Amino acid sequence: RSSKGLLIASKHILKELKDLQKDPPTSCSAERSKIWVPASEISKFAFSAAPIWRTSFSLLQPCKAISDDSWRAVTGESILMNEQTLERELQVSIEQENYAEAARIRDIIRVLQEDSEAAILAANARFYNAFRAGDLSSMQDLWAKGDNVCCVHPGAGGISGYDLVMRSWEYVWVDYEFSLDIEIKDVQVYVRGDVGYVTCMELVSWGKQFATNVFEKINGQWLICIHHASPVDL
Repeated sequence: RSSKGLLIASKHILKELKDLQKDPPTSCSAERSKIWVPASEISKFAFSAAPIWRTSFSLLQPCKAISDDSWRAVTGESILMNEQTLERELQVSIEQENYAEAARIRDIIRVLQEDSEAAILAANARFYNAFRAGDLSSMQDLWAKGDNVCCVHPGAGGISGYDLVMRSWEYVWVDYEFSLDIEIKDVQVYVRGDVGYVTCMELVSWGKQFATNVFEKINGQWLICIHHASPVDL
């Protein structure tokens, strides 16, 4: 795969993302098929996301859901996979001492990473990947370190502080078999400066949960600092 082609593809993804944010589709229609996705990656998009609590944390006041924008979840996942593919190709180029090619691939990666909305969507995809897999090590890497981070699991009170939040994930996962199955819909991303957030609907086997994930840019990396999920009446 040529680096020129990868650069064009990467820029195309970001352009489609921005165009769709200006005029997003409101229903599952042919408009969504216009999002550029490499044919080799299409099969990877049937991704699941993680359920949380079954019975002990079940009833809060419902939130209202918005229109179906599941294309955003696909876009975030495609950005993440494209970035991972590029990183592998970068490593191969370095091992082969093809430093000119490595420099070009590094520039392509920078195009993806410097777009804040795309970077937040990719970070959000990583969060749900870790959530589904019950991967504590990845979850630890994805969160900001500090006493200001906060997590609200459905039906539970707020948990503050990095160490306590990580323990809460261990508790969430203790009774589950992996991988967990959650479908993400209604994904919206917002960013201002070094803070951004994603809202989405988590579709789980026992219902729906509305989630807000807040990210902070720290040392060039978007890290999650707040996760708040609440059950929604069907």
